Order: sequence, then C-alpha cells, then structure tokens
Amino acid sequence: MSDKTPQGQSGPRLLLGSPVAYLEPALWRQLADAANETEFCLSWLQLQCRMISDTFCGVVVFKDEEKAAFAPTAFWPPGQAGYQHLSGVIEQCITEQKGVVLRSDADQSETEESTEQLHFYLAYPVRVDETVYGVAATEIAGRPPAQLQSAMRQLQWGVAWLENWILRQKSKNTYETANRLGMVLEIGASALQEPRFKAAATACVTELASRLDCDRVSVGFLLKDKVEVVALSHSAQFGKQMNLIRAIGEAMDESLDQAALLTYPARRTQTPLILRAHAELARNHATDNIITIPFLNNEGKGFGALTLERTAGQRQEFSAETITLCDAVAAFIGPLLHEKRLNDRPLVGRISDILRDQAQHFLGPGQLPYKLTAVIVFLLVLFFAVAKGDYRVTAKTTLEGTIQRAVTAPFDGYLEEAGVRAGDLVDQNQIMARLSDRDLRLERSKWASQWAQHQLEHRKAMAEGETAAASILQEQMRQAEAELALLDEKLARTSIPAPFAGIVVSGDLSQSLGSPMEKGQILFEVAPLDAYRVMLEVDEMEIGEMHIGQHGELILSAMPGNPLSFTVNKITPVSVAKEGRSYFTVEASLDEPSPRLRPGMEGYGKISVDRRRLIWVWTHDLIDWLRIRLWSWLP
Repeated sequence: MSDKTPQGQSGPRLLLGSPVAYLEPALWRQLADAANETEFCLSWLQLQCRMISDTFCGVVVFKDEEKAAFAPTAFWPPGQAGYQHLSGVIEQCITEQKGVVLRSDADQSETEESTEQLHFYLAYPVRVDETVYGVAATEIAGRPPAQLQSAMRQLQWGVAWLENWILRQKSKNTYETANRLGMVLEIGASALQEPRFKAAATACVTELASRLDCDRVSVGFLLKDKVEVVALSHSAQFGKQMNLIRAIGEAMDESLDQAALLTYPARRTQTPLILRAHAELARNHATDNIITIPFLNNEGKGFGALTLERTAGQRQEFSAETITLCDAVAAFIGPLLHEKRLNDRPLVGRISDILRDQAQHFLGPGQLPYKLTAVIVFLLVLFFAVAKGDYRVTAKTTLEGTIQRAVTAPFDGYLEEAGVRAGDLVDQNQIMARLSDRDLRLERSKWASQWAQHQLEHRKAMAEGETAAASILQEQMRQAEAELALLDEKLARTSIPAPFAGIVVSGDLSQSLGSPMEKGQILFEVAPLDAYRVMLEVDEMEIGEMHIGQHGELILSAMPGNPLSFTVNKITPVSVAKEGRSYFTVEASLDEPSPRLRPGMEGYGKISVDRRRLIWVWTHDLIDWLRIRLWSWLP
C-alpha cells in the first residue's frame, strides 16, 4: 500500500491496523460539549476520519440559507487547506441526493491488483426534512470493493449523527421561539384585560418587570414633542415632576430622537450612539443596566418608548436573547397601548385630533395624492351643483296590443283540431281550431227524421179532415225545423276562425286534442301587429311629475340596440302593489311602431320631465326618502 498523500496536502494518515484512536474519551467529550454547529461538525469529522482507515482528509459542507449556497463548515486535518479536489464528488452528491464514490484521476484501466495505488472520494448527503442540508466527504486510500463498501457504510452511519444533531437544534430553536412568543402574548393579554389605558399600561410593565427580573420598567408616550412617562412597574401613582421620572423621560427622548434601541452600557456590537441621558439616569439613580426601545409606526416615526432597568448585585446584564425578547414585546404592546390611549381621550379631543390630522394632510407639505384627490372631489361637487341635465323618470315597461281579442268555445264539445299556438301569426278568418261535429250531425239526423215523420202525419191528417191534429203536427214540424236550424248553426261554428290578422298571444291546445271544451272557455288570445300600447309602472314617488303629452324612450330586452320613442296618453289614478312597492300604471303610444315588435315584450322606459341640476337628479330619491322617514319619526 502506498504511503503517499495527495499533491499539495500534508498531514497524518491512519494506516490499516493502526490503534483505534477514535475511542479516546477526549474526542467524545468534545463532541458532546459542542456549543455550535462548527464545533460539532469538527469533532464529528475527527471521529469519522479516524473510524475509516487510511483517510487522507475530510470536509463537511452545509447550506447557507441566506446565500442559498453550500459552504465548508469543518475540515480535517484541522488547519489544512486545499480541498478543491473534493468539490466534484460533493456537487454530484448534491445533484443526485445519494451517496457517491469516485476514483481519483489515475488510469481507469488499472486492474484490481493496483487499487491500492488509487484514491477514492466518498460523499454522502445530510438530509433534514427530505431536503439536502449538507454533504460529508472524505478522501481515502484505495482498497478492495468489499472494504470500500464498508467505508461507505461507515460514512452513511456517521451522517445520521449530523442529521440528528441538526434536528435537535431546530427543535430547540422552535421551543425557544414558542416560549418567547408565549411570553409576548401573555404580556399583551395582561394589557388587554384592563379596560382603561392607565391600568393596562401599569399591568403590562409590572408583568414585564416580574418576568425579566428588572428593578424597574416604565413606558411613555410622545406628547407635544416630549415623552411623558405614563406607567411605572409596581407603582399605581407617581409624581410627574420627580427627578427619576424626568430622567426616564429624557432617556426615552434620546432613544426616540435616534429612532434606535439603546443599551447602557453600550454593547460591543452596537453602532455608536448618543447615551448621555442614559448615563445620567444610571449615575443619579443607581442603575447599572438600561434598555430603551422606541415605539415606531409604519412610517418610522416614534410615538413612545419602553425602558427596562437593572441594578448591580446578583442580576446579570441583559443578554442578547433578552434584548431580542424585549424588542418583540415592545413591537407588540406599543401599538396596543397607543390604541387604548387614543380611545381613552374625551370625544372633543378625538374630533379635534381628526380635524387636525386632516388639516395637516391637506395644508402641510407633501401628500400630493391626498391634496389632488380633495381638489378633484371639490371640483366634481361644484360641477354637479351647477351643471344641469335631463331629468327622466325610469319605469319598468310592458308592451301590449291596443286590441286583444279572446277566442272562446262557441258551445260545449270536444276539441278535434288545433292548428295554431301562442306566437303564431294568423290571417283574418283563418281556422284556428275545430270542435268535433259527430254528435251534432247525429242530433241533426234525428231531428230531420222527426220532421219528415211529422210531415207525413200532417198530410194524412189533412186528407182525413182532422184539422186539430193537423195543426198540432204542423207545430211539431216547426219545432223540428228550429232545432235543425240551431244544429246547422252549431255545425257552422265548429270551425273557429281568427277574428282579424295578428299574432296569437296565448293559447296552446296541441296537447289537449279530444279534451272537452266548455262554452265560453278561452281558447286563444289574438292581438294585432300594427297597434301597440306601452304600459309603464311608475313609482308612486315619481307619479307627481307625470302628465299627458310627455315624451320618452323605450328600450326592450329583445331589442336593446333599438330605442323606441313614445308619448304618454293616459295616467291611471289607481295604485297597484307589487313586489313590496306601489306604482301607478301610465299608458303611452309608440310614435313609430316596428314590425319586429311583439305583444308581451318587456324593458325599461324613461319619461323626460325637464332639465334640472345634476346633483338634485342623483340625490332627490334619497332626500325624499329621508324627509318621509323624518316626518314619520317626529312627534
């Protein structure tokens, strides 16, 4: 077996049969006590490379979430650089998302006896939640396939440690985040439980002081360009002129002026900021650690601040986690308390603030869209208050025939034929239906036979000189003649003709052949095609504007692109209730009828009244309704 290492590398190499140094307790203690990801990966990589014999080097790469790229996290041997020769196997492992074994750039035609002269690159993916989180890769000496498979299996088992550690860290972070969120919500709940602003602010800062082991927590809000302290932990009342309250307010002003979270003493990672007021507060009131967090709105303007204080002693300084928690609490309770503060103002104060804000938007600098919108609205109102337009009354409209004739059954009988139905055009005297004449013809045959019999008997009586009997028989003959005349009339009326040329408006007897018809039963309704009337349903609130002779336009649903003009002829003085409203029927006639019109068509008509101001045209319905309601409510 060759003892050579890859070009450009130096460092120890574990030979087959070397002592199992990976059992040293120090390595396992270092793995167990790892404080972060880098320390854990370095300890794990040292153990892994010692477990796999003849390992030259190893590397662990993890995905950087911010850069969305993979970067090295740990190397072995420590301090050694130059692992570019492993990049190929790492990239293939990430692409295929499975374990990969590659040989070095030696001659691929070498036999199994020369495998010891080769180097193998092993890589296995670190999977977390079905996603490749990283890759562990090593370079080992050549060996037979069975030993190479064993080395790959060892790497696969070792990667499970990395996956388990990552999952535990994620669970820990999730648990800490949930605890932090729970604390923020509980502190916010303590404020929501109080109906008044002062009580809510006091409860909130007292709860925060107890949970974070602070000597004093205070909250203040901006009032006339200066912060006023409104609540102090564990204190229901306090004097606003106290030196302590004044010093806390100046510290809050300092934070708001810089729009930044301030800590005293300043942390090393903190951007250099002015802390003069905080230093005065710490020096004059025996405070060693101070945090002030400003309340900022969406525009970055401050409206208040939260200050937390700790004195020297057993309490530690504020940690980074505590500062993050305080920042989250301030972001949650700041707007909440500000809203309660605004709601607790007197009504006059709320109205004055609203008017002042609107005036600032309109008269102050900037806010061009707001000002432009206000000017446009003003010009529109002015235009519609002066401009005039046509005032027209809109009404639902139905087209009816001027004459509408009902075709009825002339006598009781059975329907034999129905040649037309609703919607058909008919000519004058066109046969629309026929009644069965079978019974009538039998009845006529009966009376004709009786008439012939009476005639024979009458002649016999006359021959025998029976004058009285002849007179009776003569009257019976007249009765038979009358019955025959009646039956002939009925037979002539079994065919029912159209009274005039027009359209069948209603009636469909095609499915009623053979059915009995009663005398006077309406079979069809016929209307002419050249004479129509327009029936408009005018609302009772608009009927006062109607008079005979007004003109308007009609749009039918069947002819939306062809408006028809009409003239009002009659106003019915009786109201009709329909669909929850009352209306009057106004009758009008078309100025120019169209051959496309049919009775029963519906649409909407607009009756022109006169020209009035547009603002009145669009608002008079609402104004009239309000007048009526106000009149009904007044005593």
